[in-house]
Amino acid sequence: MREARSMNHANCDFSPMKQTLKEDIRQVITTLQNSLETIDQENDCLLGDFEKIKNRFAYIEMKAATFYLNCYLSPFTDKYPELSICLQNMSDRRHGGLIVIQRKDSLESLIHPGIAIGAELSHSLLESIFFPGNPLHDGAVMVSFNQIVSAANVLPLSNKFTGDKKLGTRHRAALGLTERSDALVLVVSEETGRVSFALNGELYPIATHGGSIDSLLKNLQ
Repeated sequence: MREARSMNHANCDFSPMKQTLKEDIRQVITTLQNSLETIDQENDCLLGDFEKIKNRFAYIEMKAATFYLNCYLSPFTDKYPELSICLQNMSDRRHGGLIVIQRKDSLESLIHPGIAIGAELSHSLLESIFFPGNPLHDGAVMVSFNQIVSAANVLPLSNKFTGDKKLGTRHRAALGLTERSDALVLVVSEETGRVSFALNGELYPIATHGGSIDSLLKNLQ
């Protein structure tokens, strides 16, 4: 992630996470080596091992992305705990959401403005904005420092495709804005409850404490 080189890391110590990632990767390598040693055995089916390796990689990616997300946000808002609670609750309920965290770049020329809010950021307010049926829930919420500036904002859409996977409007909007600015955009899928963040025109899945990580861990046992 190239952004990690350019931001202020006053609140981030990457050493423990890197050490954890090294150990996780070593475990994957060990599993692969064991698979190599048994691949010639006729009665040994490796499909289960491949599934565990795939899930382990997904788990490592989400764990790392969650750590980096905190580091990317910390210089620009003190409200990461509130955002984290909001994302968890919305993920559990499968309430779709789109939250823009403004960083250094001005976004005025890129966003079609919505409804002014001007309130301190809290997870309860964010969750109420994105509650299904709320007139503001379809657009993006704009956050600047510790304030919810506005809601129902319209973001530019990306034309990017991720392999054969079709992206929904929220994910295309998150990519579209981050392709044009240094903003960070949080996305909750209403179809799956999965949480991602967009930065520099790329999407990264992040871990919540709910079903997605629990499912991965069960498959790793």
